[in-house]
Amino acid sequence: MAGADTTAPEAGTPAPRKPHPALSLVGMTCGLGVILLLLLLVFIMPSLKSGPQGLPVGIVGTNSGADDFANSLAISEADAYAPQRFDSEQELREAILDRSVVGGFVVDHSGVRALVAGAGSTAISGALTGTAEALGALGEAEVSVEDVVPLPDSDPTGVGIGGLAFPLVFGGIVPVVAFRKILPRSNGWYLTGLLGFAVVGGIVVASVLMFAFGSIESAFWPVAASMAIGIAALALPLAGLQAAFGAKGFTIGAMVMMFLGNPLAGIATTSAWLPSGLGVFGQVLPPGATGTLVRSAAYFDGAGGLVALLTLVTWIVVGSLLFAVGTRRATVKEDAELPSAP
Repeated sequence: MAGADTTAPEAGTPAPRKPHPALSLVGMTCGLGVILLLLLLVFIMPSLKSGPQGLPVGIVGTNSGADDFANSLAISEADAYAPQRFDSEQELREAILDRSVVGGFVVDHSGVRALVAGAGSTAISGALTGTAEALGALGEAEVSVEDVVPLPDSDPTGVGIGGLAFPLVFGGIVPVVAFRKILPRSNGWYLTGLLGFAVVGGIVVASVLMFAFGSIESAFWPVAASMAIGIAALALPLAGLQAAFGAKGFTIGAMVMMFLGNPLAGIATTSAWLPSGLGVFGQVLPPGATGTLVRSAAYFDGAGGLVALLTLVTWIVVGSLLFAVGTRRATVKEDAELPSAP
């Protein structure tokens, strides 16, 4: 028949060979085993290697007493602390409230008094308390502990704030898929849905922390705003990756946030408790930056949260640019595929 396709594969052309099922099985098993090993390292190693490493602490006291205490601190807790001298106890307290130090020690004739901030990190405050007690026992000095910024009585261990990592990542990933599913062609409404959910999510989290768990006693709106910014800083980059690079871009971004951002966020203990490199990397990603911003807003009137806020704003801007580029590229492609007018 005229116009029929008579093209046939050349005789003798070998068909592409597929690997043997056993070989595919072995390769897939090895690949999944490597992925499992990496996940174990990422999720478990931060806990095993965490601890005090170069924590900034203040020391107040007479020259001889403070020097002796600093020397004992350097000998017994090598590399654990980075001591700084303060002229008065009031200056030390202000530094703790500003989050320039994690705590400190007041050394005088009556003994050693540790000033800690339980709201900053119960792990760090516990380490400072243990150090003060150990050094006090060596010098046969009386030891006392004062929590300058305590956690609420209804949540003395900080479980509420510490458990935000997974809900935060969930709140940033799932809406990207859900709103794209119900709004496949409307980019304006899609972005409105993402931003609207970020606001609602921030209010929901702040409400649960205050009224259900008692993890915060004030600063409702600052905490809600911090969570909303954090959710937006997760959702918009993922939406941008999806628009610019398709499903593969979204999948890679979601995996990075879930399997790196989640365990390296340090929300429960703060990034200062993680190994230095991992802690810094975790703060670059939205989950870690959000945890820092929420804790600063909840307990320290925003002190120490500026870098985290700028990090999240940067993620929002980058995500918005990626989304704009991706949607523009898709529009140009659709226009090019339309049939020309007669």
